Amino acid sequence: MPETAIDVQAAVVPAETIRARGVSTAWSVAAVAFLVGSLVVGVLAGPVDIGAGDAARSLLAHLGLGGSTLDQVSDTILWQLRVPRVVLAALVGGMLAVAGATYQGVFHNPLADPYLLGVAAGAGLGATLAIAYLPHALHGHQLLPVAAFVGGALAVVVTWTVGRSAGRERDATTFVLAGVVVASFFTAVQTFVQQQNSDTLQEVYSWILGTLPSSGWSDVATLAPYVLGATAVIFAYRRVLDVLSLGDTEAASLGVDVGRVRLLLVVAATVGTAAAVAVSGLIAFVGIIVPHTIRLVVGTSYRGLIPLSFVVGAGFLVLCDVIARTVLSPAELPIGVVTAFFGAPFFVIALRSLRGRA
Repeated sequence: MPETAIDVQAAVVPAETIRARGVSTAWSVAAVAFLVGSLVVGVLAGPVDIGAGDAARSLLAHLGLGGSTLDQVSDTILWQLRVPRVVLAALVGGMLAVAGATYQGVFHNPLADPYLLGVAAGAGLGATLAIAYLPHALHGHQLLPVAAFVGGALAVVVTWTVGRSAGRERDATTFVLAGVVVASFFTAVQTFVQQQNSDTLQEVYSWILGTLPSSGWSDVATLAPYVLGATAVIFAYRRVLDVLSLGDTEAASLGVDVGRVRLLLVVAATVGTAAAVAVSGLIAFVGIIVPHTIRLVVGTSYRGLIPLSFVVGAGFLVLCDVIARTVLSPAELPIGVVTAFFGAPFFVIALRSLRGRA
């Protein structure tokens, strides 16, 4: 009977080396401190001045441990607008970063992102169809996230089917090329729909550029199960990702069912990404910036890369959201513009670093 991937990894690599490649205490503390600092900044930043002391006393009051110094309006702004939005940004950022790291491991490409297999194109098409043809159902945005989620998931299903039809399930490049083809087709259909419904262009582009809704805790409650479930699956297979990084042939020779593991990880990353995109729109570069930065600073082992990606990705998107809602206050900048502002030059730096390794 073939050994499992984890057993093989432990047999091939000395135990002390495996422990060393995990998350070190220093980097763990630094990542958590970054996330906590980002959350504090996100909660306190805004047009209504709420001090750190007032926010802390309000928290204690909600826990039944004291009285709040905030008036009713400020307390409502804090707990029904700012805190839910900050939590939502953390969930979306953490999910996109983990999904990006997962795709990079599964497809052996450190510059892969969560939209590699067509999630963005499918979600964009689903949202465009909903905005164009079901406008009356969009009051309160009940249908838009559902349409975006279904479109993103459908695109990945089509991509996977096309990739498998080539009869090369272990070839990661086949699925990447299939993703390019499917994304191009879905984008073409989306463009056609937009041209036929030009009056919806502004709303479509507003969604495509990404934005975090300030609608209270409902979006958090909707997104959290998908993010936590997908992240739990990926976290459980983070050691197997280290084996997959050796290459499909080598991983298979070590007892890994490459096709099954790849499918499981892609499904988990896709479900989480589609759910995040359905709530926030298309937010680019998070899945590249965060994992690649951690890979350059901490190391390439997915034992550390996966958990650190979630924590740092959460903090990164919270800070990007702070910039988006304050830099042009009282107007709000699409958060996708902020991430692209950081992501585009970072992508160039990442490419140069990869060239230097070759």
